[in-house]
Amino acid sequence: MIEILQSVIPTTLFYSAPLIFTALGGVFSERSGVVNIGLEGLMVMGAFVGIVFNLTFADVFGDWTPWLAILTAMVVSAIFSIIHAIASVSFHASQVVSGVAINMLALGIGVYLTKQWYGKGQTDMVDRPFYTTDVPFLSEVPVIGSIFFQGIYITSYLAIIVAFAAWFILYRTPFGLRLRAVGEHPMAADTNGINVSRMRYTAVIISGAFGGLGGSIFALTIASNFSHSTIVGQGFMALAAVIFGKWHPLGAMGAALFFGFAQSLSVIGSSIPVLQDVPQIFLLIAPYVLTILALAGFIGRADAPRANGEPYIKGNR
Repeated sequence: MIEILQSVIPTTLFYSAPLIFTALGGVFSERSGVVNIGLEGLMVMGAFVGIVFNLTFADVFGDWTPWLAILTAMVVSAIFSIIHAIASVSFHASQVVSGVAINMLALGIGVYLTKQWYGKGQTDMVDRPFYTTDVPFLSEVPVIGSIFFQGIYITSYLAIIVAFAAWFILYRTPFGLRLRAVGEHPMAADTNGINVSRMRYTAVIISGAFGGLGGSIFALTIASNFSHSTIVGQGFMALAAVIFGKWHPLGAMGAALFFGFAQSLSVIGSSIPVLQDVPQIFLLIAPYVLTILALAGFIGRADAPRANGEPYIKGNR
């Protein structure tokens, strides 16, 4: 049993980290009242920037390269998300259509620049990805140490820490109260002096930063290069985690861990006795099937922020 847990838990955390970061971005955006279908595109942009930065500056920054790459991906994706904010908040366009456009634009830019810069449909493999490590002292604790703290990615635990930080910001700070207010009743928030447009812009930009972070971590831990198929559905899984987690940071983290476990089945399935005889194809499609089943059975009981998806036009009742 311990051997199974030693393979299941680190792999689940490994696949969950990008989903947790991206889902947290979705929570911030949708809590402010802006639907963000574009999480997939933000992950694509983050993956592209993270890989290109890593390939370009690996010899310059050495071991710091992957960390600087994800920071750069956060900044670029945050800037890229302003397109969605302008369309949704300033021009009151359909937030769903704008999000779909973000998905298509990000993939188009990434694939086009990859072909222009590398002369082929994918980049080279990075020399400085993230590597697994053992947590000092904790990895030596009997039983627990070998399950939770040996051969893990630091980014996995960083994602969990950030999820708790996001919960604190949204539910224990004035900023979080204002952000949730504009997502529930923007007119009342406006009446109380809260700048609805500014808060929504801020939330969308935060979601862009988190989406870029999730995409770059996926690319630098799982894929190690960029192509048109690097990010295939992870952004939509993160969006599903937002809904499945009831638009709550910790709920989204729990849902992302569930979907991360589903993604890991294709890797660890052979080590789980119950799944040993299941054909590999079923394990590969498991994340998508479980995502659909989870939403189909849950979405009717999940209450979105009241003004989610509704443009706010000052003066309209």
